[in-house]
Amino acid sequence: MEIQIAVAKINKYAVSESGDTLEIVERPGGGLSVVLADGQSSGRGAKAVSMMVVRRVIGLLAEGVRDGAAARAASDYLYSERNGKVSSTLNVVSVDLASETVVLARNNEAPMFIARGESIECIDETSTSIGTARNIKPLITEFPIQRGLTIVVYTDGLVHAGERRGTPMDVGITLRGLLEDNNPSPQIVADALLAQAMHLDDNRPADDISVVVLRVMPRNGDDVRRMTVRVPINVKNGY
Repeated sequence: MEIQIAVAKINKYAVSESGDTLEIVERPGGGLSVVLADGQSSGRGAKAVSMMVVRRVIGLLAEGVRDGAAARAASDYLYSERNGKVSSTLNVVSVDLASETVVLARNNEAPMFIARGESIECIDETSTSIGTARNIKPLITEFPIQRGLTIVVYTDGLVHAGERRGTPMDVGITLRGLLEDNNPSPQIVADALLAQAMHLDDNRPADDISVVVLRVMPRNGDDVRRMTVRVPINVKNGY
């Protein structure tokens, strides 16, 4: 088996900087963690908040701090820095090779989806964004690493897509249709979810949208770890 992780993200329409920040860090005991934060509001101010949160979390994870403790520490740090007046959502998706599990820490009103075989589960327990009080705890969910496991986490721009015209995004139904189609790669799933949200927002996203998809796939090839990143840019006087 092998773990494959894909990301698709886009800024709010007509806003040059996304308030979402995502980073991947290797865990000292083996495995890796994906950290996704969405700062309150949008644009440069939201970006500063989400970067502050993500950097705090990945620094602690790299030192061996457990996911839940890292999330609580980041919340307390944001609370102290911004006097409890600014919030951020936070999702941590960790592949822990020591325990052979995937650990999910969630401080985000937007739910997560977990697919195993033909079963798709929506994890939508009430969860609180970080930074507005001390000792805010994440919701922790843990699953064994097994072939076919699919995990989808995202910022709230995905679930709010389409609300302006009364056709809100149904992530669960869209995901089910994708997973029934010949074992797609996580990048295909992430791109398709984002494309559906863009379509519902008439290609003018009402909010920043970030989608992370993790899948446990059949092993294919050598022992080399690989990661590819694509970031479209506009450069003045570029070629």
